[in-house]
Amino acid sequence: MAAMRLDASQGVGGLLKEGTTLADGVDEAVLKNIAAAKQLAGVVKTSLGPNGRKKLIVNHLGKTLVSSDCATIVRELEVVHPAAQMIALAAKAQEQEVGDATNLVVSLAGELLGRAEELLRQGLHTSEVVKGYELAYAECLSFEFETKDAGDLRKVAETAKVARSAIGSKHRGLDGILADLVAQACVSVMSPAPGPPTFKGDQVRIAKIKGGDATRSLVVKGMVVMRDAETSVKVAKHAKVAVFGCGIEMAQTEAKGTVLIKTATELLAYNKTEERALEEVVKEIHDAGVGVVVCNGSISEMARHFLEKYKLMTVRIPSKFDVRRVCNTTGASTLVRLGAPTPEEMGFISKIQVQEIGGRTCVVLDQDRAHDSKVSTIVLRASTTSLLDDLERAVDNGVQTVRNVVKDTRLAHGAGAYEADMAAKLRTFAETKAGGLEQYAVFKFAEAFECVPRALADNAGLDATKVVADLRAKHGKGDVAAGVYVPDDDDDDDVPDDDDDGKKKNTTANPIFDALAVKESAIRLAVDAAVTVLRVDQIIMSKAAGGPKPPPQGPPDA
Repeated sequence: MAAMRLDASQGVGGLLKEGTTLADGVDEAVLKNIAAAKQLAGVVKTSLGPNGRKKLIVNHLGKTLVSSDCATIVRELEVVHPAAQMIALAAKAQEQEVGDATNLVVSLAGELLGRAEELLRQGLHTSEVVKGYELAYAECLSFEFETKDAGDLRKVAETAKVARSAIGSKHRGLDGILADLVAQACVSVMSPAPGPPTFKGDQVRIAKIKGGDATRSLVVKGMVVMRDAETSVKVAKHAKVAVFGCGIEMAQTEAKGTVLIKTATELLAYNKTEERALEEVVKEIHDAGVGVVVCNGSISEMARHFLEKYKLMTVRIPSKFDVRRVCNTTGASTLVRLGAPTPEEMGFISKIQVQEIGGRTCVVLDQDRAHDSKVSTIVLRASTTSLLDDLERAVDNGVQTVRNVVKDTRLAHGAGAYEADMAAKLRTFAETKAGGLEQYAVFKFAEAFECVPRALADNAGLDATKVVADLRAKHGKGDVAAGVYVPDDDDDDDVPDDDDDGKKKNTTANPIFDALAVKESAIRLAVDAAVTVLRVDQIIMSKAAGGPKPPPQGPPDA
């Protein structure tokens, strides 16, 4: 009956298993959770914007990553604190749903919790802070902001403007090159007119080839397979394509069989029969007009011989997902039987050839303008593996931003202008309509949005306090486009500067726009995460399962 014993001196801890830790109250639970979230936000805040710094992370596998992408940083940090994990999960949800602005989620959530800490230390109750935050967020949904339509997204120039903002925050200086690549790839897979343009993010593939630099990157309207062809035929133009989901070889029976051969003549006849059957299959494929064969399984030596005999270009793709993308590129259907395809089952490719790109042998499937392809591939070039991975993340953010703008074409002012405008509107609401103790929380909610222009100014080496004060004054006068913009050295000199130090410019003269749907999703997730952390008043952690960890092993004896 040991389970019926209760040590009242231990409080709630007396009810729990040995080794369980309990923390409750404002000081032990709430403030410590807030401190953990602020620490996580402090790590990624310096990576915000085009001047953000990169993080060098060595993960548990010993792989080195150099990136300023918040989703990658948070994922590789392997956060274990339960409150900070909530913020990390919010960033993960933003990455999965929208694909960009994960840094805004973590930074804003950390800032909201930091402002809530000030109110808690002043004597407000957690429920009053939460109520004020929920009131402020509900009011945010009713605000009307000055927006701009994205324009005709079937034009590469208009689409490049949309992608450039997302890519420029990761790779300033390469944003023009990468944005053009993203625009070409996205436009080539959009649904045809007259309906609205639509496409899925996985229709744009990325192939990374080490060597060269980003200026040598290119877009292929089709697929790039990182393999050589199986036969000596390396080029085919305007060819019909047959795609097999099985191997090209004689079928093997499930049950074992025994063949009794008495003479050499019978042995030769047996082999000839098998060869004749396989040759008939390959000849049927050739006679159907097929010029390119793609298969998912293995190719026997005998089958390879007959494919060579009938001059069929053959590509083996082990991944069933890549086989599916080849079908989307060519319009073919995957066959699970070995035989001649029907005209409806065959696809078409304008040009397929084996190319050597940066010392890597690839098969390039390229459609011309007259034929549609549901898949496009961006071939990225860079000198190092870490840079290639970082460019891939930036391009993926650009593709996801275009995907979101295709659904919602509204663009909001960027460079911190949207957040500064949100803060100004919330302050007005707090002064005129909010009342009671919740008014203090609404004011802090408004101040939290200023973390974005403040971080942009800090990362650019500007006086953040002066920049935020200037933005408050300008937005108070109705200049909703005013933001933090640090120009490149090659920007036009005839664009007017502001009257302070010539470094901060107005976004009206330098139009920077972000997808409004991305901003709204980031704010929603950040507020939800912050409110969830504030609602926690107790942390109960059980003892980790398993026995003691073995001691670390020393170097082997010589």
